[in-house]
Amino acid sequence: MVPTTDSEGQRRLAAYEAELITLRETARAEEEEVGALRRRLQDMTKRVRTLEERLLESKGQLSQSVSRNDKLIYTLQQAREQVTALREEVAKLTQPPSAYGTYLTTNEDGTVDVFSGGRKVRVSLHPEIDAAALERGQEVVLNESLNVVLARGVELSGEVVTLKEVLEDGTRALVVGRADEERVAEMAASLSDIKLRAGDAVLMDSRTGLLLERLPRPEVEELILEEVPDVSYADVGGLDDQIEAITDAVELPFVHRELFVEHKLPAPKGILLYGPPGCGKTLIAKAVANSLAKKVAELSGDKANRSYFLNIKGPELLNKYVGETERQIRLVFQRAREKSEEGVPVIVFFDEMDSLFRTRGTGISSDMESTIVPQLLAEIDGVEALRNVIVIGASNREDLIDPAILRPGRLDVKIKIERPNAEAASQIFGRYLTSDLPLDEDEVVSLGGSDRDKTVRAMIELTVEEMYRSDDDNRFLEVTYQNGDKEVLYFKDFSSGAMIENIVRRAKKLAIKRNIAGQGRGIRAADLLESIRQEYKEHEDLPNTTNPDDWAKISGKKGERIVYVRTLMAQGREGDGGRSIERVGTGQYL
Repeated sequence: MVPTTDSEGQRRLAAYEAELITLRETARAEEEEVGALRRRLQDMTKRVRTLEERLLESKGQLSQSVSRNDKLIYTLQQAREQVTALREEVAKLTQPPSAYGTYLTTNEDGTVDVFSGGRKVRVSLHPEIDAAALERGQEVVLNESLNVVLARGVELSGEVVTLKEVLEDGTRALVVGRADEERVAEMAASLSDIKLRAGDAVLMDSRTGLLLERLPRPEVEELILEEVPDVSYADVGGLDDQIEAITDAVELPFVHRELFVEHKLPAPKGILLYGPPGCGKTLIAKAVANSLAKKVAELSGDKANRSYFLNIKGPELLNKYVGETERQIRLVFQRAREKSEEGVPVIVFFDEMDSLFRTRGTGISSDMESTIVPQLLAEIDGVEALRNVIVIGASNREDLIDPAILRPGRLDVKIKIERPNAEAASQIFGRYLTSDLPLDEDEVVSLGGSDRDKTVRAMIELTVEEMYRSDDDNRFLEVTYQNGDKEVLYFKDFSSGAMIENIVRRAKKLAIKRNIAGQGRGIRAADLLESIRQEYKEHEDLPNTTNPDDWAKISGKKGERIVYVRTLMAQGREGDGGRSIERVGTGQYL
């Protein structure tokens, strides 16, 4: 190390001090600059935060502006759509009306003839409409130039007319309209493949005169039972002889047709079922239809084959207009002939026949039977013969039916449906009181020895014995004849299948009420006996009649004229001596 002098050392020291002072000043300046930078940094941070807040605020405002803009766009679109819709609506409202017409035919030059506005015009066809697809009578739409722009269906409304005859050309027909006015009308294409018959109801367009549609014929169609009644001969009790007679008359000519032809024996044309009410006349007619349908199906081997049953309730054919009843009778037999041509039997059943075909000359005011009866006679054995058609009539007053109807060759077979005797009543009871019904268990043991079938037979035997006793308790009426003789009639003289059915119904109701009251379950013999008393009690209050003899004939009592009737049921129990049937004297029109 080289020694230095003091002056040099001082000089160096002074230089160091000056440098130190400079460094201190530099450091102080740096510190001040750092402080300034720190302050600037703090200011910049605040500005950045402020700018970020402004940025967020600007983004929110931008989002609101976008949403507002979308709403404005949607509103504008809606406004445009509404304007478009309004323009279309205004265009529709301001366009001229479209006329309707009926297509008639197509011409060689491509034009078509239509009927519109009460006149026939030749117009052009829209190119998109196929002329070959148009049918005569079809409705079309015309524009303001009367050109076809749209094809529609066939007119659904119009006037109902009756077809009288189809003309030889097959495109026109003679029809009868209101007030029996006849006119010739053309048929639409919809009727070209339909077989029309005289008497058919047809829909006619009154504007064009075209026949559009065949309508159903309720006057006759409603008489045909599409489903044969589900009643067999097994459901008819106590009428074995009558069932055999009607089977021989109705079924044998169809089942053994060749034997009848061999013996040259024609089938009977008609059958009359007569007798008091409630004894099974209508029930037998239903069973005939069912049995005959089964026999026809067996013979033909076709289960779908069936017989036809035209059920005609006498009063329903009566009409206030002259000649209308006769017309409906003609329609009935016309329909029967059409169905019989198929080779199947047709039964025409007249219920309550006496209301329609009374003896001519017995009418007081209109005497309309003078034309109705001849119409039926002409239909049964007139010039136009009936084949495979059988007329069955049912009546409570066969004495009121015109004798010309009842003669042989018309209603050949006359079957009387008698009131049931004790044996027949037992058979009828067996139809309604069966062993599968709830029976009182004590009586099953006491009457049948736990055998339900035997119990039922015992109940029926007791009930029939009670019904057919000829003692004072069963006395019903005392009738006085014109010659002064008197006769006591018992309830058994007025029994019927309907009464027996009602007795069983009453017994069932008594058993049900006892079961509800918790007093035992099942039918008892006492229920049947009580039901007999109730049934007889109701028959005591007979309605008044202007003529006791007429009442007796309806009830099936024939013979000497009856002039007075008195009830005897209350006699001996209430001490009033019975009640007489009031005879009211009225004018000839009542």
